[in-house]
Amino acid sequence: MCARKGQPIRGFHIRSNKLMKKEKTKSANIFSGSDRKNYWEEIYDLKKLTEVGWYQAKPELSLHYIEEAGLSKEAKIIDVGGGDSLLVDHLIELGYSDLTVLDVSQKAIERARLRLGLKADLVQWICSDVTDFMPAEPYDLWHDRACFHFLTDEKEIETYHHKVVSGLRPEGVFILGTFSKTGPQKCSGLEIHQYDEPDLKRIFSDEFDSVHWSESIHLTPTLSKQNYVFCSFKKKLKI
Repeated sequence: MCARKGQPIRGFHIRSNKLMKKEKTKSANIFSGSDRKNYWEEIYDLKKLTEVGWYQAKPELSLHYIEEAGLSKEAKIIDVGGGDSLLVDHLIELGYSDLTVLDVSQKAIERARLRLGLKADLVQWICSDVTDFMPAEPYDLWHDRACFHFLTDEKEIETYHHKVVSGLRPEGVFILGTFSKTGPQKCSGLEIHQYDEPDLKRIFSDEFDSVHWSESIHLTPTLSKQNYVFCSFKKKLKI
């Protein structure tokens, strides 16, 4: 999911020990939905949970924002791009009972299900590119940490915006954690789109009221610092 800010996606190539044995570089391809899925399947095949840059043993800020939303434990919550993130583990422990995890990578979902064991049955798992996702019914809370910034093509950003609007009930909560203007320019070998508060308000403020904003520093497993902007919105009531 990636390109330079304001530019369409041109393509990608993967570098890994496994692939380097076969060839020095992987030729670039147009980054279609199927290419995106294959890319992330490769990433999850090569890296363990604790080796991916976005790994968090406990996603403190996400949990804080979710609890601040003040929803009931029966609220419908979706974690977009959740992969094998540990957020769902903590939400289960906190007593939330209507949880959905969406990710483009089937391998990421399989890893999460294996980790959770019998508790995996408490979660609805959806393997889909977020731009292709068709919510069957509206959610009370939409959470996205580190998925949105991989969408840099203007049409895909617009599609994502439409999915959030249609996928949340009136007064539903949208929580977003994405790379800030002082954050990385690449992640997992892909260029990303950086954001600040005015950028995100321009994209979402027509349908959402801004609730909370904060900036945070994420320390990766290799001890690199990544600057994030975290925000929460509430979907407006249409009268």
